[in-house]
Amino acid sequence: MMQTESATATVVNRPTVRRLYSDAERARRDATKWTVVQGILAPLQFAVFLISLALVLRYLWTGLGYDAATASIVVKTAILLVIMVTGAIWEKVVFGQYLFAPAFFWEDVFSFAVIALHLLYVFALLTDALQPAGLMYLALAAYAAYVVNAAQFVWKLRMARLDAEGRT
Repeated sequence: MMQTESATATVVNRPTVRRLYSDAERARRDATKWTVVQGILAPLQFAVFLISLALVLRYLWTGLGYDAATASIVVKTAILLVIMVTGAIWEKVVFGQYLFAPAFFWEDVFSFAVIALHLLYVFALLTDALQPAGLMYLALAAYAAYVVNAAQFVWKLRMARLDAEGRT
């Protein structure tokens, strides 16, 4: 007895991948000045981070340059707050809500942890809650969280580029 195979094709159900931006969101993203603002502030913040990281590590290794390290951390914190506020405005323009748009939900959640660590540093600095070395280690913790958060955003930028090319 001969077996015959069915000519019926098997349909493979693939999970639907949500694009990072709808066509309307992409148009709003490309049209708003806040995209340019974010594009300027993000690398500026990264440059300040690198300089500050070097100053903090210098202080921890040599005991020299506490004032410069402290000033750089305060500047980094100020830029972080500016980029968070302008990023929230960007999200409002692009997605219709100030924060926690589905496309950037986890990035926003982690951004609040980064901000909390930076502001904890400022609080500890202003209240003398920590000795100088403790302040620098707290800054390093804030910076480690910042690196993770920056990586999240770089990943999303990559996903947006792949999405635009139709490869997601």
